[in-house]
Amino acid sequence: MPTDLNQNPEQIARDKIDKMLLEAGWDVQSKSKVDLNSTKGVAVREYQTDKGPADYVLFVDRKPAGIIEAKREDEGQRLTVVEDQSTKYAKAKLKYLNNDPLPFVYESTGTITRFTDYRNPKPRGRAVFWFHKPETISEWIKKGKSLRERLLSMPDLNEMGLRPAQIVAINNLEHSFKKNRPKALIQMATGAGKTFTAATFVYRLLKHADAKRILFLVDTKNLGEQAEQEFMTFQPNDDNRKFTELYNVQRLTSSYIASDSQVCISTIQRLYSILKGEELEESAEQDNPNESSWLKSKMFEKRAIPVDYTLRVPIEQFDFIVIDEAHRSIYNLWK
Repeated sequence: MPTDLNQNPEQIARDKIDKMLLEAGWDVQSKSKVDLNSTKGVAVREYQTDKGPADYVLFVDRKPAGIIEAKREDEGQRLTVVEDQSTKYAKAKLKYLNNDPLPFVYESTGTITRFTDYRNPKPRGRAVFWFHKPETISEWIKKGKSLRERLLSMPDLNEMGLRPAQIVAINNLEHSFKKNRPKALIQMATGAGKTFTAATFVYRLLKHADAKRILFLVDTKNLGEQAEQEFMTFQPNDDNRKFTELYNVQRLTSSYIASDSQVCISTIQRLYSILKGEELEESAEQDNPNESSWLKSKMFEKRAIPVDYTLRVPIEQFDFIVIDEAHRSIYNLWK
């Protein structure tokens, strides 16, 4: 029997949001039974503020950190409109607390969710797959500046040893980051050193922007092995050590993602199998997925592949995704 029988649309949405929060590691509590010591992250329903009750207030390490504005599913297309309402609660004073404005703000129907980090220089909402884990928000708070703010303070590129095309590509990419653009395309001629260029800007993102982990996505095992070799031999022009002496590089050959890996190299097939919790035959990584039986077996040749949330690979697992050579087979699946 459906669990949402006789429930109104607002309650159905909140039940979905509760489930999402629980799966992301939050303890969902009612305002009448609040225990902030129960776990690292606590989401309190209908917490009272001086602007009225907020749908959810998120506490991390017993301190308020964010809010969720819940809306019924048929208002999903209007979530950008209710950002002002969310901001009002984020800036409100919470009952019993003399808090500063809360920086992490979500709007959600349980099906569509948007997120804004108000620590950013130019805060802008974006669609997210799920809610972030309490541990992630705790790490963000400890770092102080947001990733977007850290990108603004990256030093000028040391051009020594770089080709003109590589210099232009990296400078333009970092200019795009500083303009708060979520996507960028680097187009370079064959033989211009695209993977070397990628290793250079990945190194700069790790060193100067303090990126946590970067995904380097390819479409065949062979390309993954080539990328791994490039990172192993890459030596930045401002350090005498090789890249792999400075940062941990992991080429994924199973579902295990090491907690201390800072660059993960994976095929689209491997990552999909991890997100779906499925085993992957090694032969599936040999060929371009757009030309192989692997993609056809999924029956998603013309549209993005849907996946379910998994706590092992949450939405915040990677700060950046680098798609090698922007193969259409990968882009079409992940756009």
